[in-house]
Amino acid sequence: MPRITQPLRDEHKELLPRVETLRAAADCIGAAPVTELRDAVDAAYTFLDGHLIPHAKAEEAALYPMVARMMGAREATATMIREHVEIGRMVTELGVLRGRLGGETLTPVTANYLRYVLYGLHALVKMHFFNEEEVFLPLLDARLGEAEARELFARMERVAHEAMAGAR
Repeated sequence: MPRITQPLRDEHKELLPRVETLRAAADCIGAAPVTELRDAVDAAYTFLDGHLIPHAKAEEAALYPMVARMMGAREATATMIREHVEIGRMVTELGVLRGRLGGETLTPVTANYLRYVLYGLHALVKMHFFNEEEVFLPLLDARLGEAEARELFARMERVAHEAMAGAR
């Protein structure tokens, strides 16, 4: 039987392979030429800034208020919102580090910090998705009606598209 939250689960399923590119980029540090690393970091940053951050904004605008209402607690999603803040901060750091990849070599400090940011983002985003899928989505599957679900996903899509347009 299909779950009412299947569209969000499908979106996570599409995003997870892209999340794995964060770990793969971190694995390149010290093992691949800087030009290859630069390409991997560019791809990771483009994904994060152009897709993941808009996805997070859509969740905050539509999904989390719905979850909070269904749980009867405005604070129910506070930890997930805080994770979005940390993800955003780390994406900003990745953008700064990306600007330091212009040469042929990396300093040990830059290499270590880049590795920390990429592995940290990988772990944080994966855990965030799993928490949503194991805690919030089952709640919505049990309590959300079809009309509410359509409205929820339409709003999420609008917000995500607006955020994507703003990221360009």
